[in-house]
Amino acid sequence: MPKTTDRPTLESLETWLDAHDVRYHKLGVFDTDGILRGKYVDRNKFLSVASSGLGFCDVVLGWDSNDTLFDNTKASGWHTGYRDAPVKLDLSTIRHIPFEEKTVLVIGGFTGDYAGVCARGTLERVLELGRTLGFEVKAALEYEFFLFDETPESVRAKGYKNLKPLTPGMFGYSMLRSSVHAELHRDIIDTMHAMDCDIEGLHTETGPGVIEAAIGVDSALRAADKGALFKTFMKVIAQRRGLMATFMAKWSEKYPGQSGHIHVSLLDAKTGEPAFHDPNGRHCMSKTMESFVAGQVKYMPEALAMVCSTINAYRRMVPGMWAPTAAHWGVENRTTALRVIPGGAKSQRSEYRIGPADANPYLGLAAAIGTGLLGIEEGLTLGEPVIGSAYDMPFTPASALPTTLKEAADRFSGSAAMRKLFGDAFVDHYAATRYWEDREFRKYVADWDLMRYFEII
Repeated sequence: MPKTTDRPTLESLETWLDAHDVRYHKLGVFDTDGILRGKYVDRNKFLSVASSGLGFCDVVLGWDSNDTLFDNTKASGWHTGYRDAPVKLDLSTIRHIPFEEKTVLVIGGFTGDYAGVCARGTLERVLELGRTLGFEVKAALEYEFFLFDETPESVRAKGYKNLKPLTPGMFGYSMLRSSVHAELHRDIIDTMHAMDCDIEGLHTETGPGVIEAAIGVDSALRAADKGALFKTFMKVIAQRRGLMATFMAKWSEKYPGQSGHIHVSLLDAKTGEPAFHDPNGRHCMSKTMESFVAGQVKYMPEALAMVCSTINAYRRMVPGMWAPTAAHWGVENRTTALRVIPGGAKSQRSEYRIGPADANPYLGLAAAIGTGLLGIEEGLTLGEPVIGSAYDMPFTPASALPTTLKEAADRFSGSAAMRKLFGDAFVDHYAATRYWEDREFRKYVADWDLMRYFEII
């Protein structure tokens, strides 16, 4: 599959479309939960909105992942009349969809009155803060996901119970599984290459039907685009093969949860040289990196709602399940929430390991980067790393993480630092959507309730 390598300017767009034999045009925006919402438009409409922008019904910002309307948000609701929200397309995101002949996809972001609550725009504002501090940001995302021999119809018919994983057993890094299913693995690699979402590494993880994909490093905004598109089109690849992929943080109590780790490093904006590496520093960390990691550690409890954004995400955060449980850092330590990875100038980085696979890539990156930039801005000093298992470390008030989405939303909404970093409009809107998610959960009577209380109480 050929890769989308050249991209048009506004002036060359029509010529580019003709040269690439494009007949169909898809436009999309990612909502607060990281779900791609979009539509087809014809050639004339596409050429027009590429320069002038377009409107998406603001309900895209006013409903949850199940298209249920929020009743507590200001940006969108019955009070706005669900008017059109302005969207600006980013032509640098144009991509061919390899299995949709003559079709391109372009991503946009909300602007105008809605800019403050746009997930992609929130990351862009954080990156602009980085530039004012003299840095450009590089990032890479890696995701774990489970594959099932199921369809959207069969999982509903089964009530999401007794699902059949694509493969049985616990086979991490299995050459057997990846060879038996070589066509699937190659399809994933080739499709993502064609969509400019190159996968650096792909392997089975421990668990039935679970795979981990590491997406190649890029500038932070492009890395977020790639992560969001990977999650969307991995589901498409699976369903086109009669399978289903899930990025739930934890789909079963029997297995470890699914991570969405975030790798970040900084470059000097003037010279382009890496800013995290110092061969004479502690663990080869520059002072810049130490302050950056210190900010990530300090503000993780307040930013957690942006990273662990669902009810399910908190089921992953239990000891011994490869998910961090407190805001600790370590060097090459996979039990800590932040892992410093020493290396050469280009490979020195921090890994934000608290992230689950279900996080919105734009907001996860905004939190991981923004809190680090606050550390630089405030000149924070990094404490001592955790040696050994972080699960054996005592919690302190500063390191304790919220244990529910409601608690995380409270911390986020009440944080002066988060309001300074992301703006009141975003904090108020995003916190409201998480409170809504919590209320929807608390209304539900689970199987656990029935089994525990139905007869005996």
